[in-house]
Amino acid sequence: MPLHRLTQIVMGVPNVEQTAAYYEEFGLTPSTGPLNTVAAPVGGLGFSTVDGGEQLRIVHSPRRRLVELGVGADDPDDLDRVAASLSKLGVPVDRTPATVSAVDPGTELLVRVELAPRYEQAATPPPPYNTPGVSARLHERAPGILRETPVRPRKLGHVVLGSTAQEFSQRFFQEGIGFKVSDTVRGLAAFMRCSSDHHNVLVQQAPVAFLHHTSWQVDDVDEVGRGATAMLEADPGRHTWGLGRHFIGSNFFWYLKDPAGTFSEYYSDLDCIVDDALWKPSEWEGAKALWAWGPPPPPSFLAPEDLAELMTGAHAAPAK
Repeated sequence: MPLHRLTQIVMGVPNVEQTAAYYEEFGLTPSTGPLNTVAAPVGGLGFSTVDGGEQLRIVHSPRRRLVELGVGADDPDDLDRVAASLSKLGVPVDRTPATVSAVDPGTELLVRVELAPRYEQAATPPPPYNTPGVSARLHERAPGILRETPVRPRKLGHVVLGSTAQEFSQRFFQEGIGFKVSDTVRGLAAFMRCSSDHHNVLVQQAPVAFLHHTSWQVDDVDEVGRGATAMLEADPGRHTWGLGRHFIGSNFFWYLKDPAGTFSEYYSDLDCIVDDALWKPSEWEGAKALWAWGPPPPPSFLAPEDLAELMTGAHAAPAK
């Protein structure tokens, strides 16, 4: 597809320094210099993934929110198509030679489609697993338990957003930007992709526009577990939900909570869609919409504890 990845997010929080320290501990690498974007031309603190370059920029905001989302496109013709499609929806568009930017009113998010190179990810060799009747690993311990280096996310995978106008937000991303719908949850949410990943954006109905969580790819389920374990050894209060495996998307997951109140997810083994004709989107409801196995999601995951404060605009701002 002409769109091929999420390039970057700009996250607004009241407590920039505390939140930045969390994401460095999470495994992202601090980057230097200001980020020249539409929404945040200077300032903030940037972080890189192994394969995606700088994919997170943290800036100050009175309340936690996703300020900007970058989407990679192949060539200027793709930008022309996006600009025309957004205009048909009645959405104001800012067009430059290398970008198309527009705000989705439901999520209050500025989406920037930009010319960007595609990912070049070095393959991770699958670890040898012993299974019934197959002993692929003999006379040695499993490689996953011998790893000692810190977990480093390979790329930004997806974001989950609350929208006060879910149906229009879905049209904004699908008809306007060009995302494809992979699966839906009846009356609530749409899993949408701009790459071969099962989903890059999930938009769900909510009483207020907010950022529910960001999701970061790691090599395998051992890295999911190692990353979360290290984070919880430093602060057990960060635990939110995991270890488990989602039904929609199929990925292993473990969710933690950053100091601003946003969830962050380590994930691996997400469904991959390279031929639209070979994937049939489904509509789900009930438990399968959330997870296949693992502990049940806590109430705070389904309805974040600060949701009422976000709705009233009374979210307390910790010191920066």
